[in-house]
Amino acid sequence: MARRIDPSELSIEEKLKALYELQLVDSKIDSLRVLQGELPQEVKDMADDVEGLRTRRDNIEADIKQCELKISEMRVKIDMAKAAISKLKDQQNNVRNNREFDAISKEIEYNQLEIELCEKRINENNEVLERKTAEKTKTVSEIEERTSDLNQKQAELNDILAETKEQTETLMIRAGKLEGNIEDRLLAAFKRLRKNARNGLAVVTVEHDEQRKYDACGGCHNRIPAQRQLDIRLRKKIIPCEYCGRILIDPDLAAEVKPVRIR
Repeated sequence: MARRIDPSELSIEEKLKALYELQLVDSKIDSLRVLQGELPQEVKDMADDVEGLRTRRDNIEADIKQCELKISEMRVKIDMAKAAISKLKDQQNNVRNNREFDAISKEIEYNQLEIELCEKRINENNEVLERKTAEKTKTVSEIEERTSDLNQKQAELNDILAETKEQTETLMIRAGKLEGNIEDRLLAAFKRLRKNARNGLAVVTVEHDEQRKYDACGGCHNRIPAQRQLDIRLRKKIIPCEYCGRILIDPDLAAEVKPVRIR
């Protein structure tokens, strides 16, 4: 079994090559993720919308049940009041004096008012019930429409993930092995540079600016002094750009690193 290489034992040139190869792999992973575009966020937002609509539907259904319960309670009260009125009228036929007659009449009147009030409450709740039922129908329709859109977007995302899953996993394994051959401090700096760079490039080659007739950083395009260019070509130490901080390598070294190829 081969002995694991101690990252600190690598030469500067080997470290630069390891960093550049890691960047090639990371950039390929980035390109595969770009294929997903905004789909993951779109799917998440659409799923949240559907969940919100379902919560709204559940709340409306609870309101409908509450209205139906109130209507049922009012109808029970009406039936009780009608039964009381019928009983009171029978009693009224057997009163012994006007005082008893008036007292029963007031009881009948009270129950009639109770019936009127209950009927008013039933009408109010029926109006709410009608409105809530219409809201539920609209919300259910929206849920079906949004769910259909969500399923379509999810299918698109699943297709892309299925196409790129094997490639991404292969590249992730390769990146992990490369990271194992880079010192922790250097790897941390590399990842920090990648995170801060808009294009994700932490290692860039020296490029010749034909228009201005000088060599410049491949990241920020600022001029590189002649002595610094010499140091970069010698590969004796890691040279960062004075302006953007990216690690600079000469094009010849970059050409020596095998390009990333995956199935």
